Amino acid sequence: MSLAEFEQHRRRLRALAYRMTGSRSEADDLVQEAWLRWQAVDRATVQDPLAYLCRTTTRLCLDHLQSARARREQYVGLWLPEPLVDDALADHQPADPETALGLRQQLSMGFLLALQHLTAPARAAFLLHDVFDLDFDDIARTLDRSSAACRQLASRARQHLRAQGFDADHTPAPQAHPPSEALLAAFAQALASGNVDTLAGLLADDVRLYSDGGGLVSAIPTPLGGRLRVAKALLGFARNWQNHPGAQALRAARVNGQPGALVWNAQGALEQVCALELDANGRVRGLYFQRNPHKLQHIHRALAPAKHG
Repeated sequence: MSLAEFEQHRRRLRALAYRMTGSRSEADDLVQEAWLRWQAVDRATVQDPLAYLCRTTTRLCLDHLQSARARREQYVGLWLPEPLVDDALADHQPADPETALGLRQQLSMGFLLALQHLTAPARAAFLLHDVFDLDFDDIARTLDRSSAACRQLASRARQHLRAQGFDADHTPAPQAHPPSEALLAAFAQALASGNVDTLAGLLADDVRLYSDGGGLVSAIPTPLGGRLRVAKALLGFARNWQNHPGAQALRAARVNGQPGALVWNAQGALEQVCALELDANGRVRGLYFQRNPHKLQHIHRALAPAKHG
């Protein structure tokens, strides 16, 4: 397979690696390693190149996650995935490749976070079968387990995801009540008004707020729940942001396919990315603030020249 042929599968492999690791930068590195492995393989022994590449990428992810376990355990505060900024952002450029794989391959921050709470083998079995359509015989060869064991891993993963509010086919919750743009406008207006009851009315009863600073910047150390508690915290954030010395730029965005926003500081650095996750009634059930500067570098590099456009 030439590089041009490999490129036909790169998006799919990167999407798999991103879901496995929760990191866009790590996903890119792992897919590049898969390309190097492919160059060295005897092509005559490969019947299905895509299945082979999915297996190779998955094994690389599993090895990487094993070596990264200590770092994850020592991570300061809440861990959230690296965000992806997509279609509505980059001056109406096409959607990021990971968002183009279909609704069944949902990319919401909540879904990704739920995936990360699975064991790595369960995550792999679930993703390879339910999202990337590999059969369990292929998955068994990937994980060095029996087909029956892999079925059980995927089933347990499915049950876990359902318990977190994600359907078996992983389709996003309907967002027609209200549309994303109207919700963002109402959300911004409620924040500006300072009325805690108005803001709380936009939140689901089981709303949760997450914030990842990686020990490098301030962040809430544990998830915050409850409509009033979350509303009060958001109003406090808004007051601090409004009183922040120097100008800041706030830009509406779609983050991992969800309504969200980017905040740039006076020095032109991306300070945080926020994603809102909606329930079936159009209320906010999850707020995800990624503030770790290391996890924002790829977005800053891509969008900084056009942030004020």
